Amino acid sequence: MRLLPWTTPDGRPCYLSTDRRDSRLSRLADDIEAAQLASGEQVLKGARAVLADPEAGERAVRFALTRAVESLGDVLRIATRKVPE
Repeated sequence: MRLLPWTTPDGRPCYLSTDRRDSRLSRLADDIEAAQLASGEQVLKGARAVLADPEAGERAVRFALTRAVESLGDVLRIATRKVPE
């Protein structure tokens, strides 16, 4: 089973049971994972810029940290792909 890069509306994990890596849903999951990784790179770049700016206010830092936490969650989900035994 493959852990998908999204959750149910109530936050539970979604899994795909298939032997075909080229199925429509597998390709969609691959595309979303690639988009999440690309987004993470952009968030990291923006967070670094905020942290390097001594004039950045609390709102900018909180925004950068919030986005960074979201991206880190996505990336860790992709990296670990924990599936229940």
